[in-house]
This record gives sequence, C-alpha cells and structure tokens, in this order.
Amino acid sequence: MSELILTEQPRPGILLVRLNRTEALNAMNAEMIGELHRVLARVRDDSTIRAIVLTGAGKAFCAGLDLRGYGTPDGAADGEGRPQAGLRVQKHIADLVEAFRGARPPIIAAINGAAAGGGMALALMADIRIIADSAALHASFIKRGLSNCDIGVSWLLPRMIGFSRAAQILLTGRTIDALEAERIGIASSVESESTLIDAALGTAEAIAQNTPFGVWMTKEVMWSNLEVPSLRAAIDLENRTQILAAMTKDHREAVKSFLEKRPPEYLNH
Repeated sequence: MSELILTEQPRPGILLVRLNRTEALNAMNAEMIGELHRVLARVRDDSTIRAIVLTGAGKAFCAGLDLRGYGTPDGAADGEGRPQAGLRVQKHIADLVEAFRGARPPIIAAINGAAAGGGMALALMADIRIIADSAALHASFIKRGLSNCDIGVSWLLPRMIGFSRAAQILLTGRTIDALEAERIGIASSVESESTLIDAALGTAEAIAQNTPFGVWMTKEVMWSNLEVPSLRAAIDLENRTQILAAMTKDHREAVKSFLEKRPPEYLNH
C-alpha cells in the first residue's frame, strides 16, 4: 500500500481514507489517484465495509491537479502521442466518478481546508459532504485556462443546486465558503475543524446501523433515479427494488428485532 493513501478502520465497519500528499496539499498525481482507485476497487463489493469517510491529511482536502506534473498512469504505452497521453490522464482521474458511484458502501467526504478544481470534483462525487467551517470549495479549472466542466462537475453540481447557481459558480470560478456550501445544498452540515472527522464518522456509524442490503439499494437507486426520464420510471425501479429487499434476511431480521425490542444483528453478505 502506498503512503499516499492512508486507510484505517476507527470503528466497526467504517473505513477512513486519507489523501496523504501533505507537502503538495494533497494535489492529484498519478500515483495517489492510482492508489485511490485500488482502494475503491478493493472495497467495491466488500460487505464488511459499511461506509467510507474520505478526507485529506494535513491542511487541505485536495488542491486539485498537481500543476508541477501529474505523472504517468499505469498501463501507458511508450511513444504514444500527446492526445492519447492527455486522454489517458483525463480518464484516470474522471473514472473516479464511476468508482465512487459503483462502490457499495456510501462515501462521506469530510472536507477539511481547500477543495480546489479536481479536489472540488472529488468532494462532489461523494454521496454525502460534511465541511469544516474553515474549508472552502474552489471551481478553479477556469482560472487555469480550462473549462470548468470537468471530472463530472457539469453533471453533478447542477443536480445538487440547480442550473443557475451552478452556472454562476462555474462561469466565474469563484470560491464557495463553508456556510454557503451548506446554504445552497452542496454540504449537509458545517462542523468545526476539531469535530469534522467525528461528525463524519458519526454519520458513517448511523448508516452502518441499517440493513446492509437496504443501504446498498438506497445508494444505487438514488443515483440511478437521477438519470431516469420520468417519475414513472423512477417509481418502477423503486417498486422492484423494494420487493427484492423484502425477500432478504436483512428484512426478516429487521422486523424480528423490532418486535423483540433488541438491536438487529445483520449478516455481512
């Protein structure tokens, strides 16, 4: 395991993941992003991991792309042209969007310090965002001569806060402080720096107390229903998923434990 991604399990079923390039404010390079991909692949279908908290070591969440050089992703071919090499790097980072979405455990971003450019995108990929009162999001691609529509931001942000607000943020490249992030719906809550991780772990623990299959299906259906064309299609997916959930051992144990007035004991499956 690279030291650029630190993992630990501070509470049962909870994986705490820290970006760890503190000397570069956790800016993205090929090695760190490759290691993050490997962590997500490892836990994608691991039912013993019930929730993930993602944060940055040191003073920042993630300062975005390392402008001093990203490096070469695994699998790059010698002598490939500039467009091929550029697209390989672009996909290496952007494929994290599907990796976050495809992971069975919900992912909580605990945003400490700056989340700029790709770091802001990383925060938006998460299922839940909790932000420190001293932290801020920076839509900074456009300040570096690039489009602010990158790494899923143009799809994710308008769905969170509406098109007009998203357009104003992305076209100006302005900073969003913690209070605004909460007010407009990017973050679910604001915490002090000292309580940020505990708050994120508390949310993860609350998720982990629910049925594993129920959590899995809730995450999957919520993401899928952002893309369906109609309310009818959304309800149809809900209906079928609910019948599937009703046939699980999770459901039977949840009902039995409720009637017996005891905590449920779910199997990892």
